[in-house]
Amino acid sequence: MPAVTADTATLPRIVAPLDSRDRRVRSVTTAPSGHEGEGFPVRRAFAGVGLADLDPFIHMDQMGEVHYAPYEPRGTDWHPHRGFETVTYIMDGTFVHQDSHGGGGVIADGATQWMTAGRGILHIETPPEDLVVRGGLFHGVQLWVNLPGRSKMIEPAYQNLEARVVSLASSADGGALVRLIAGDLGGLRGPGSTHTPIVVAHVTVSPSAQVTLPWPAGFNALAYALSGSGSAGADAAPIRTGQLAVLVDGDALTLRASQSEALDVLLLGGQPIGEPVAAYGPFVMNTRAELQQAFDDFQQGRLGTVPADGIRPYRGPRG
Repeated sequence: MPAVTADTATLPRIVAPLDSRDRRVRSVTTAPSGHEGEGFPVRRAFAGVGLADLDPFIHMDQMGEVHYAPYEPRGTDWHPHRGFETVTYIMDGTFVHQDSHGGGGVIADGATQWMTAGRGILHIETPPEDLVVRGGLFHGVQLWVNLPGRSKMIEPAYQNLEARVVSLASSADGGALVRLIAGDLGGLRGPGSTHTPIVVAHVTVSPSAQVTLPWPAGFNALAYALSGSGSAGADAAPIRTGQLAVLVDGDALTLRASQSEALDVLLLGGQPIGEPVAAYGPFVMNTRAELQQAFDDFQQGRLGTVPADGIRPYRGPRG
């Protein structure tokens, strides 16, 4: 992933006010590796972090970065969700999405799929046949965003956010590129529609550069290093690929890249929902009774049905 992917000279500048107070890092955790779906490699970005620090986020997997050999790429088969939103951001490579509510399309090279599961939905995310056959680079993130209790049973919805609609800005000196997918940041507004106030941004800091961004004082703040190395916060806590920093206390947020390589960070923040969370598998509710009802509804077919022309994972000539 290149240090700079846009002509920063032509972009609006985003800077924190001079009197802002930089957040400090309270903790840094390292994501363990695992496998998801039909066997694609992931890093569990939020492992070991309490829900109070994550709220309104629930779960995040970094998918790759991996160079697949032919017939190695994998995705997921059809599966259900209820009570939250899935946000799939593909930086390199391609996924194909389809759901039982009519949403679907290709997610590739900087695009984001934002699916609101609401009262219930079935969906599939899988690499297309051509990627399976030829292999290649794949790198993405799937984030789970909680819904407040009043919104858990809303109608499912789908947003297809192509890379060209993402809002771009740079640091004052042009050394950092900000891609704002959702939320408001220093007057910049991302295209994603959200049910509670949140920020989702991908920030690339060039080697030896730094950026200080305004950050809503009432939001939590999570900085996940997608690649590279550097530091975060007023205390310059070191972070590297696969590490998550929780930042607290302040209305600005600083990221610095090391001298030798760029630092790519997914910045997440939001106004905490502050409600009980009952989560298991593909369902995120407020109570155990609601969780049991979700399982019952799925087993009874009330969360939707796979379309007659529904896509299936391509596993090769014998798959």
